[in-house]
Amino acid sequence: MSTYVYGIVASSHPDLPESLVGVGDPALPVRVLKEGALAAVVSDAPEGLRPKRRELLAHQTVLAEAGADGCVLPMRFGSVAPDDSSVTGVLAERTEHYEERLRALDGKVEYNIKATHVEEAVLHQVMAESPELRSLAEANRQSGGGSYEQKIQLGEMVAAAVKAKEAEDAADVQQNLEPLAAATSVGPESTGWLVNVSFLVDRDSAARFLEAAEELRKGRPHLELRVNGPLPPYSFVEPGPAEPAGTTTE
Repeated sequence: MSTYVYGIVASSHPDLPESLVGVGDPALPVRVLKEGALAAVVSDAPEGLRPKRRELLAHQTVLAEAGADGCVLPMRFGSVAPDDSSVTGVLAERTEHYEERLRALDGKVEYNIKATHVEEAVLHQVMAESPELRSLAEANRQSGGGSYEQKIQLGEMVAAAVKAKEAEDAADVQQNLEPLAAATSVGPESTGWLVNVSFLVDRDSAARFLEAAEELRKGRPHLELRVNGPLPPYSFVEPGPAEPAGTTTE
């Protein structure tokens, strides 16, 4: 049977509760595979696994339990290896890498920041900041709305100004929060988000990081800023002994 992988810990990690269960219906018992200085938190992999709420929560619960008594390198939901020996084989092969990651991520959590523009507010702002746009818009208004070509010209200029503002605001958010993080990871581009960045933050510094994010939110009313966390540091662990088996989550 294939093996579902929740995360990687040190082999010296405190024992997990014997009653701990993970994904599956019925929920499958969680076990630990040790290989030298490392261990993987796993269970048998259920067939037909899908990212339903109950399964996502089960995955997160196992990671939370494992992370309560020490550092855990989280694998993403749906990570499945062919069998137990495949998991221990990768642990043996990449021992040095995972030990370094455990040291680097100890005592740290991930916060994901996403931001998008409030459309009406950013349009007002780019018009206020550009005399050329204001002049063209006024000329069109005085001529009864302007010709088709003039409307197209104004629309293209406004779109370009908004695009430039997106790049400016993305850099602004990242530059303000980066000094408070140990590392950053830029997420994949997603339609509608001008910022999608994960920050690795010391647990002891989390309050200050959240304060800074709130200051950004309040100081830039043309931005909708969303903070997700604290999370296991998914974005700071390279693919492990398993790859997602056709199931992905946001």
